[in-house]
Amino acid sequence: MYRRMLAATILSASLLSAASYASKRLDAATLAFKDVMATPDKGIPQELLARAECVIIVPDVKKAAFVFGAKYGKGFFICRNKTGVGWSAPGSIRMEGVNFGFQIGVAATDVFMLVMNDRGMDRLLSTKFTLGGDASAAAGPVGRSTQAETDGALTAEILTWSRSRGLFAGISISGATLREDSDWNEQLYDRKITNREIVTNATEAPQAAATLIAELNRYSSRR
Repeated sequence: MYRRMLAATILSASLLSAASYASKRLDAATLAFKDVMATPDKGIPQELLARAECVIIVPDVKKAAFVFGAKYGKGFFICRNKTGVGWSAPGSIRMEGVNFGFQIGVAATDVFMLVMNDRGMDRLLSTKFTLGGDASAAAGPVGRSTQAETDGALTAEILTWSRSRGLFAGISISGATLREDSDWNEQLYDRKITNREIVTNATEAPQAAATLIAELNRYSSRR
């Protein structure tokens, strides 16, 4: 009896710690977004945020020591709800196999993506897709105006940016694979749940997502 109680206590503590870690990473994603948008002239254009169907934030993408140039990160996405005005609860993703080229040697990089249409959103809600392969992607413009948009940016399903050592810029990250992270979803929602279920079933957002949702509402209002 004692051993079973001890095992249950250890398991409960382990799950609590895991959930706490996922929440902390959600806080990190929120802070990265707030930092980027704090300088409007150098952030993601708000008119693009207003048009976006989903926002993806992957904080602290790490460079894999065993593969030159390879990167790996875990983050979150959040999509428009059915009304198109507010935002859904967040889902978790993993990003793998991306190479930033000129940023070789950088210890960590924050990555931001805007999913610009329903087709891109449908790919995001699948279990796995590749940027530039399954979904078209382009470097996003920076600042208050989107005059810098190219034909590629206007037609791309996903626009991408990165930030490292204070430098924020649109960058092409074609070849990166994004896949659902079922472990972090289970940690955040205390049950097994897919990204598609989170978005389409009007799942209640965890408390840890409140600040991120507030920040998105602040910068992406559709008027």
